[in-house]
Amino acid sequence: MSRVEPLPDPALVVLVGPSGAGKSTWAAQHYRQQEVVSSDALRAVVGSGEFDLDASADAFALLHQVVAARSRRGLTVVVDTLGLDPDLRDRFREQARATGLPCVAVLFETNAAVCRARNSQRDRPVPASVLTQQLATFERVRTTIGEEGWDEVRTIVDESTSTTVAPVARAVAPGPTRSGSGDLGLEVVLQVSRFPWGEDPAGWLRSIALVADHHGFGGIALMDHLIQIPQVDRAWEPIPEPWVTLGLLAGLDTDLRLGTLVSPVTFRAPGIIAKTVATLDVLSGGRAFVGLGAGWWEREHLAFGLPFPPPAERLDQLEASIETIRALWGKGTKAHEGRRVTLPETTAYPRPVGQPQIVVGGSGEQRTLRIAAELADACNLPSDLPTLERKLAVLRRHCDAVGRDPDEVAVTVLDLPVIGADRDDTWRRVERHRGRTPAAAYAARHHAGEAALHHDRFLALADLGVTTVFVGLPDLDGPDDVERLAGVLTGH
Repeated sequence: MSRVEPLPDPALVVLVGPSGAGKSTWAAQHYRQQEVVSSDALRAVVGSGEFDLDASADAFALLHQVVAARSRRGLTVVVDTLGLDPDLRDRFREQARATGLPCVAVLFETNAAVCRARNSQRDRPVPASVLTQQLATFERVRTTIGEEGWDEVRTIVDESTSTTVAPVARAVAPGPTRSGSGDLGLEVVLQVSRFPWGEDPAGWLRSIALVADHHGFGGIALMDHLIQIPQVDRAWEPIPEPWVTLGLLAGLDTDLRLGTLVSPVTFRAPGIIAKTVATLDVLSGGRAFVGLGAGWWEREHLAFGLPFPPPAERLDQLEASIETIRALWGKGTKAHEGRRVTLPETTAYPRPVGQPQIVVGGSGEQRTLRIAAELADACNLPSDLPTLERKLAVLRRHCDAVGRDPDEVAVTVLDLPVIGADRDDTWRRVERHRGRTPAAAYAARHHAGEAALHHDRFLALADLGVTTVFVGLPDLDGPDDVERLAGVLTGH
C-alpha cells in the first residue's frame, strides 16, 4: 500500500472501500484491537457470524454505541465498515465534531480484480453483483468525498504497488551534539526523577549512566526535591540529594554532562550552590551544569524547616542567586558590588574548569522568562509545540527589552514521553501509569507513541531552535528502559 502522511491521533477514522479492499487488514496492522470497531465482527457478536446479515441492525446499533463512548473519552476509534453509505458518513462526522475529535476518511483504492480475487477466497463471498455495485459506488464516493467536510481524507493504494506506514500518535548552547543523537540536531539529556534502585542504589545509578553514555545521550539531569513529588511517585519513595549523587556519577568513565533540573534557590544559599557546582565541574573535567528555579512546593519546605516566601520574593532570590554564583565563579578574589548583591570578597576555590551552564527553569511570562533573558545561559520550557512557540515569542520580547541577542539564551525543554515498542505496548504503559487521569488525556500529555514518533517530534523541536531536550521517562525502572528510550535518537 502507498505511503501516507501520519494520521491524527486521537481521531475518529472511517475506512472507505469495497469488500476485499484490505480495510480490516490495514486496521489490524496499525491499530490496537480495541480501537477498531467492525460491523462484521459485531455481527458475529450479536448474530450467528460475520456474514449474518439479519443481525446487521443490532450490530450497527452496538457499533454506534462504541463509537460514541470512545469519542466522548477522546480515544481513537476506527470504523471498519464499507463506508459507502453517505448517511453513515455524515453521522460519524457529526459524532467527531460533537466530541472535538478530528474526523478522517481513509479511502482504499484497490484494483477491482484484486478485490474480486480476495472475495472469492472467503468462506462466504459477497455476491459478484453486489461487489460490482460496491466498486461502482466507491468510484463515485472517491470523487466527491473531499467535499463532505472531513478534516482529512487519505488514500491507501493497493499494497501490490508499494508499502504503507502506521499512523503517528498526536499530533544549542550546551555542548556539541553527540554522534549518538543521530540526525536530531540537538542534545538529548536523560532526566532522572524516580529511583527504584532496590538493594543496590549505587549499582542502579551506575548502570543507568553507563547505558545512557553508551547510546549517546548528552548527559544526566537529576530532579532536586526533598520529598518525592506526587507527579512522579509516592512520597515515601527515595529521592536522593542530587549533588551527592552526581558526584558518584562523575567518577564513571563517561562523557555525560551532569547537573540538576532544577534546583530551587530556596534550598541552599547561592554561595553553597556556586561551591557545589564548581566542585562537580572540577571532578568531572568540566561537565557540570545547574538548573535553577524559584521553587514551588511548600510542603517540602515546611517539612525540612525551610522558609517559603511569596512568589515575588522567591524570584528575587533567583535573580540574586545567579548574580552571586557568577561573581564567585569569576576571576580573582575582589569584592563584588552588583545590582542585587554585595560581597566583601569572592574567594572561592576551586573555580570551574569549564563554563557550567546556568539553566533557568520555569515559564512564567512576566518575571521568570525575563530573568532567563537577562541572566541565564539557557531557559527550560514545556515541550508541546503550541505552548513552546508562545513562550519563545515572550522570551524574544524580553531579550529585546534587556538588549540581549536571543541566540545567547539556549532553549531547552523538558519532555516526559510514554514510549512503547508498538501501539499495544504503548497503551499498556498508559494504562499502567495514568492513575485516575483519563487515558486520552494522559496519552496526550505524555505524547504516547513509539520511538519513531518522538524522533519526529524532536526534529520539529530542533526546527524551532531547541538545543537540548531533557527527557524523563514516567516509567523508568532500569537500564532496559534507557535502551528503549535510545530509539528516539535514531527513530527506530
